[in-house]
Amino acid sequence: MGQFGEELRRERVSRGVALQTISEKTKVVTRYLSALEEEHFEILPGGILSKGIMRGYARTVGLDEVTWVERFVAASREHGMSVDDAGWTQFVQNVGRSRTRHHRSDWWRRWSGVGMLLLILASFGSFMWQYVNTRTVAETAQPHSMNATLDGVARQ
Repeated sequence: MGQFGEELRRERVSRGVALQTISEKTKVVTRYLSALEEEHFEILPGGILSKGIMRGYARTVGLDEVTWVERFVAASREHGMSVDDAGWTQFVQNVGRSRTRHHRSDWWRRWSGVGMLLLILASFGSFMWQYVNTRTVAETAQPHSMNATLDGVARQ
């Protein structure tokens, strides 16, 4: 651990703030917060997002944000990492590395879900068509039988 990370961790510990607390308040995973303290800047997403992580860390711990972001930028440059605002390429590469890869064999899960949904909709449509058709037949037959019943009652 270098001077920047060591001082950052010391400030956090002296104020009694846990990494989990910072993570909960800033919504930044503890892996990135640990990377700041251990000066593993290559793990961070890069660019302006890394500055934002540092800013949130400093704010939560109660440190001067501007000073600590400047110190972070200087420390990251010493490690050969660029933290300028134009580091979107680095950000995209780091995000790609940190996410798990989806296998091409997962396509069948997506399409089987779509197939099940279509099957359910087709079954529901068939049920409704039969229900409406049966009801229509029953309603057209009912008035004739009622008239026949009424005629039979009236004749008696």
